[in-house]
Amino acid sequence: MNTDSELLIVDDMSPAAENICTVTLRSASQRRLPSWRPGAHIDLELPNWITRQYSLCGDPNDQHSYRIGVRLEELSRGGSEYIHRLLRPGTLLKVRGPRSTFPDRTPAGTVFIAGGIGITAVLAMFLRDHAQGLRPMLLYAGRSRAAMPFLDELPEDAEVVIAAKDEDQRLDFADLAARLPAGTAIAVCGPSRMVSAVEEAFPEEKFQVHAERFRAEPRAFVNTEFLTACARSGMEVTVGEHESLMGALARADRPLAAGCREGVCGSCEVRVLSGEPEHRDLIGAPPGKMYPCVSRSSSERLVLDL
Repeated sequence: MNTDSELLIVDDMSPAAENICTVTLRSASQRRLPSWRPGAHIDLELPNWITRQYSLCGDPNDQHSYRIGVRLEELSRGGSEYIHRLLRPGTLLKVRGPRSTFPDRTPAGTVFIAGGIGITAVLAMFLRDHAQGLRPMLLYAGRSRAAMPFLDELPEDAEVVIAAKDEDQRLDFADLAARLPAGTAIAVCGPSRMVSAVEEAFPEEKFQVHAERFRAEPRAFVNTEFLTACARSGMEVTVGEHESLMGALARADRPLAAGCREGVCGSCEVRVLSGEPEHRDLIGAPPGKMYPCVSRSSSERLVLDL
């Protein structure tokens, strides 16, 4: 995972579907870009002081450019609206990453499921597996074909199911789950309702499911106060019940890089040296790591490698 910031230039912006554009980024200094594996995403720092995460949906073998796809959200929080309305070729942007929450490799016969712009997260993985003869399947749903990007990039000989809502087509997850062998890997990205339906149809005791959501769903937790120690600086911070661990660190002049602040991107990852973190993220923190934007501590004291 690359956590350093890279200055990239917007090289091209092109329409990809209704209310969806692709943005191609290149190094401002003409350097080779950090390599990435299919399923990875980057943090884009926009000029309006907003940071957003976007999946890389271009060619992983191209180390001279990154491609992302951005949908103009009806209720934009400032990211997609800025990109569609104001961003122009030639603009310089700070980019962190790439990094990925998907597995390094996906086994033969993996079923990829995408809802709308969620195709950007799984497209490169599906194309890689198809090129390697791993017999992947893609289930791709959207409001209409006109609103579904990258349809023309799907190989004609690949196993692809397109479900356009305006054509009265629906994906039947229960029927597919009944036909698939136990242990089949499922990789899904899309709206929360779709992801939840996939998780219900493909129980983890029978299938290997990895999901990415656009946004975290509201969940109820009880917060308690705890003490955080920063091992390298020797600083100790009390995290109150009404503030996040990330917020407490920022209050103590130890701010961390942050993207989604919802436990879905992994940009704020820190190493835990002792104590018991209470993981509240949606991507599954690696052993010995945690995401302080949402996660807290189950123990009275938590020691971080900061």
